[in-house]
Amino acid sequence: MAISIKITKTPQSRIGECDFNNIQFGTIFSDHMFMVDYEDGEWHNAQILPYGPLSLSPSTFALHYGQAIFEGMKAFKNAQGEAQLFRPHDNWERLNFSARRMGMAEISEELFMSGLKALVDLDRDWIPTKQGSSLYLRPYMFATDEFVGVRPAKHFKLIIFSCPVNAYYPKPIRVVVEEKYVRAFDGGVGNAKAAGNYGISMLPTAEANKKGFDQIIWTDGISHKYIEESGTMNVFFALGKKVITPALDGTILAGITRDSCIKLLQEKGYEVEERKISIDEIVDAQEKGLLTDAFGSGTAAIIAKIAAFNYKGVEYTLPNPEEREISNWLYTTLYSIQTGATPNSFNWVDKV
Repeated sequence: MAISIKITKTPQSRIGECDFNNIQFGTIFSDHMFMVDYEDGEWHNAQILPYGPLSLSPSTFALHYGQAIFEGMKAFKNAQGEAQLFRPHDNWERLNFSARRMGMAEISEELFMSGLKALVDLDRDWIPTKQGSSLYLRPYMFATDEFVGVRPAKHFKLIIFSCPVNAYYPKPIRVVVEEKYVRAFDGGVGNAKAAGNYGISMLPTAEANKKGFDQIIWTDGISHKYIEESGTMNVFFALGKKVITPALDGTILAGITRDSCIKLLQEKGYEVEERKISIDEIVDAQEKGLLTDAFGSGTAAIIAKIAAFNYKGVEYTLPNPEEREISNWLYTTLYSIQTGATPNSFNWVDKV
């Protein structure tokens, strides 16, 4: 059965106000948003309407108890000017995984994809074409019960909006290995894209920023010995031709860009290991000259090269980012696939 979506177009587009060459990530929003509500066990009232404020009760459940999840996606334009999405079905699957873990309603693939594609189609002129740019898409769901009391919510709202973006990290980053604060424990929600995971990172990140670092490398909550992920990305390390990344052990987000990197590297012939990685192993590899590359992967950043990392007050500078074989190849290849310039054998591109 076809999904019925009511569309109310904005009376006046704001696209003329956007300088696509100078966009601060996450500050300029496109004309429309998709919205659908869950009540009585079903999703109702699917609509696209002008982007704007929401009217919420002071007792809105998510504001008190944190039942909120989200996804990050991107739309691109190919050389023919067609809009296309990168691995959107994987984002839908992960959204539902997060929903299950947080005791929230799941959404059908048909409804999610119909709303997403209708929104991108309507705002396709907002997709930038500058090198390294894209239209960032933010699906999110939160509990809307007007109720104060600790129990799973019964009402939810899912919204998708978009914003044109340039590069998330315009240059290679400096990171610090976190030894005090903890992002996730076994049995927690570290592998879900829950809003609270990012809320708890704000103070540690701010403290790192004050010291001149761009991001944190999180370590495990028991020993602070094993690397988990960065604040906005999964992390990879190259030891010669071998690439290693922390295994998905329940405390790490299953990044879609992470999975894309692994598949592309393996197809290219690189050896990829998903396993526990201690910070001591990385320091030892750096001191022996074996650490040839380190980078983060994520929807926003795509590939962010790590220029240096700091551990216990010691700064370790990595090889020249411009000369790195793996991270430069990965970024070029991924972006080329996302924009349709290069075909891929994984069927990752979905045209609108």
